[in-house]
Amino acid sequence: MRTISNKTFDEERALYGQRDLLVQNCSFDGPADGESAFKEGQDIQVEGCFFNLRYPFWHDEGLTIRNSQMTELCRAALWYSQNVEITGTKLHGIKALRECTGIRMKGCDILSPEFGWSVRGIEMEDCTAQSEYFMMRAKDLTFRGVQMKGKYSFQYIENAVFENCTFDTKDAFWHGKNITVKNSVVKGEYLAWYSEDVTLIGCKIIGTQPLCYCKNLRLIDCEMVDTDLAFERSAVEATLIAPIISIKNPLSGHIYVPVVGEIIRDIDEARGEIILTTQCQCA
Repeated sequence: MRTISNKTFDEERALYGQRDLLVQNCSFDGPADGESAFKEGQDIQVEGCFFNLRYPFWHDEGLTIRNSQMTELCRAALWYSQNVEITGTKLHGIKALRECTGIRMKGCDILSPEFGWSVRGIEMEDCTAQSEYFMMRAKDLTFRGVQMKGKYSFQYIENAVFENCTFDTKDAFWHGKNITVKNSVVKGEYLAWYSEDVTLIGCKIIGTQPLCYCKNLRLIDCEMVDTDLAFERSAVEATLIAPIISIKNPLSGHIYVPVVGEIIRDIDEARGEIILTTQCQCA
């Protein structure tokens, strides 16, 4: 493997089509303002590098990025690439990850609107993210210990498992399919409308009008805080461990809850059962 260290590149396609390359402590910045530094590369390793130019990693196969920084000017950094590992790296440009397959991220800081669109097969661990339309239309996601803040996140995703995460995001999981969320906090308005096969286990759910128009929705030992008008027109099986403000028109299933402030039934189709339990396990 060839090594390049301590250099600055600003020309167009500076390292285009390279193979078996290690790049250390280099800067991709300068007056030439070139794009696509590593396009069409294979088996590329990048360590401790600074990226201030556009589109550096397109159509790459076998890419490792460690302890590097991508600024807000490094837009659309990774597109159409496969088998990518990113650790300890800041991804701060818009649309930083798109249309990629086989992504592993750990200890990264993401500040990137429209991140992760149409990605397939992504593992993310101990990362932080701020984004809008985060991970839209992505498939096969596994997230552990991820903290995310934004709007319109995880829309149209399929086949996802989230564990020990904290999400503060409006309109999350809309139209999502086959999603499991475990031991996590999910805060935001209008959670998971029009979703299908969503299961939440041991979660805290915060915000108005969650989980409406859902099919095959399951909640197991969850707490719902400041939630009202929940479960409207949903098919739901739920066991709640804390009081809820109001439940509106569940279509079918059973909702076990210690206390409910108001039950609203104003359509004939709302036949879901609401069963009051005798014990409240909340503090």
